Amino acid sequence: MPLPKVEEVRNLSDQELEAQIAAVKRQLFDLRMQKGTRQLEKSHQFKHTRHRLAQLMTIERERQLKKAKDED
Repeated sequence: MPLPKVEEVRNLSDQELEAQIAAVKRQLFDLRMQKGTRQLEKSHQFKHTRHRLAQLMTIERERQLKKAKDED
C-alpha cells in the first residue's frame, strides 16, 4: 500500500478534515492496543497512519494560518 497523497487531503472540506483527523487518531489508538496485546500483524501500518495524520494536521494548520492572515 503506497503512502497517501497530500492532494487528496487538500480537496476535503473543514468538517471532513476534522472527521478524518479524529478517525486517524482512533486508528492509531487501535494499532497501539493491538501492539500491546500482541495482535498486531502489519507493523508498517504505524508508518502509514502517522504519515496520514501528519498530512491532515499540516493541511489543517495551513488553513488556520491562512484564515488568521485573511483576518488581519
